Amino acid sequence: MTREHYIPFNKEFLLEQQITALAEDTEKAAAFRNLFEIIEHYYHYESFNLNKNLKQNYALFDPDLSEKEREGFIGKSDFSVFKETLQTVLDRGNYHRIDKKTLETAFAESDLIGLDLSIDFNAFKDYELYVRGHHQATEKISKYFFWKKEVEIEYYDRVLIYLNYSDADYLSEKKVKLGKMPIDPGSIALKIFKRVPKNDLETIFPNAIPRMSLKDKLLLWVPGIFGGISLLSAKVIPALINMYNAYETGEAIDLLNSKTSLNQGLIALGILSIYCFRQYNNFVNKKIRYSKILSDSLYFKNLGNNSGAFYSLLNSSEEEVLKETILAYSFLNRSTHPLTAEELDAQIESWFELKLKTELDFDVNDALLKLKSIGLGNENNGKWSVIPLNDALIKIDELWDNVFDYNKVSLEN
Repeated sequence: MTREHYIPFNKEFLLEQQITALAEDTEKAAAFRNLFEIIEHYYHYESFNLNKNLKQNYALFDPDLSEKEREGFIGKSDFSVFKETLQTVLDRGNYHRIDKKTLETAFAESDLIGLDLSIDFNAFKDYELYVRGHHQATEKISKYFFWKKEVEIEYYDRVLIYLNYSDADYLSEKKVKLGKMPIDPGSIALKIFKRVPKNDLETIFPNAIPRMSLKDKLLLWVPGIFGGISLLSAKVIPALINMYNAYETGEAIDLLNSKTSLNQGLIALGILSIYCFRQYNNFVNKKIRYSKILSDSLYFKNLGNNSGAFYSLLNSSEEEVLKETILAYSFLNRSTHPLTAEELDAQIESWFELKLKTELDFDVNDALLKLKSIGLGNENNGKWSVIPLNDALIKIDELWDNVFDYNKVSLEN
């Protein structure tokens, strides 16, 4: 699996891990915990502003709002600002966009449902999928008859789907039917799911329609057509012709043999019909299974829709930024000398691998920029250091105090 920036441990666990390293100095451990808390509050305030920005600029495209409510945001919601802010949140949360090749592979293959899904992409002006975290799990899937096979399935821990629906005129021109989906043309739908199979990404598209695969079609129609023609020509039709000829000429009919031949043909046709029905029934069962997977996704795996998805995204992005900042500060603070970005990156990644048995690609550059922006990190000739804990507390407290400067404004007036 490809290493990614996402840190698969919660912030409290990582905090305790860093405090453990300071266990011999209780004052430093307490100061580090205080620093963590105040930085957390500061990033939470940043997330609040991002959420406010997202909601303001998304409202005009929010399918959950009524037409009258959306009209109030004409000239106030800016699509480009919304998209840029959303991308910022996704980057902070260590989500990465699924490339076209991966999507095409997912559409062509299927791990769990064994169905071909048809998606009318004309419904969308634009669509994107973003993922974060991945793992493998062993699943049992049905193969032939009662045989089940264990296979390794790769899952994405989180998936965001972004769907920018086409305008009404374009949908009408392309004869796209949105069906019973409660979505207005020109809207933007956002959905977050957890634990989605990598090769079944197409199942989270709301307009995915099950179709018979080539294999299903061959198993249904080839035996049905060729078997039916063969049986009709070998048994049923000759028997009927003989009986008809005998009737026309007035000859005696070998009723027993004719009936036997006819019955054999009809029985064979009945067996063939049962086989064809069974093959079709297999397809119907796959559709039922797909419907169950879809309902499970909507009920158990869905973490947020449209503007409600912002909270999940912002919470995860806030945590990722906090974890990166605290880890970078902690390792630099314990170092006896300044470190280059590469040295710090290697130390943190090695710590995760040896201590937590986890391989990841720590986003060291983002972490160092964050430290610098809040005044805790310094760079000198390509080497990084941080200010001492007590000074860091004072610095971050000043930063927090200056978030609101109403007192300064009133004093100036």
